[in-house]
Amino acid sequence: MGSGWDSPLLDDSAGRVTRPYTASGGRTRSAAALDLLSLVTATGVRPRVPLGPEHTSALRLCAGAAAVTVAEVAGQLRLPAGVVKVLLSDLMEHGALEARAPRFPACGGPLAADDRSLLLAVLDGLRNRL
Repeated sequence: MGSGWDSPLLDDSAGRVTRPYTASGGRTRSAAALDLLSLVTATGVRPRVPLGPEHTSALRLCAGAAAVTVAEVAGQLRLPAGVVKVLLSDLMEHGALEARAPRFPACGGPLAADDRSLLLAVLDGLRNRL
């Protein structure tokens, strides 16, 4: 089993022993507007209220890199993106994280919903993997 409150409740052979939505207190919507490509960075502020082990793990991931996407945090924590958005939103409310929209050099600004250059880059990346 995981050790104390610093790690999610995991079992070496069974995997996660709690439902993912228990990490977010059953909440499915985050207070902050985050998408999968939002870049999240740690501010260095430690929350003054006790948070769950998944919050702690997410904060460590964000503190260990210059910026990390919501999708990366979800993948590393092995939690659904909706749950991770709630966790990150909680940390933002306590001042421990900041989030910003991704910037792409090709378009010089925030991501546009209909950005053709981004869609072509994704298509090229998928073709290279096949």
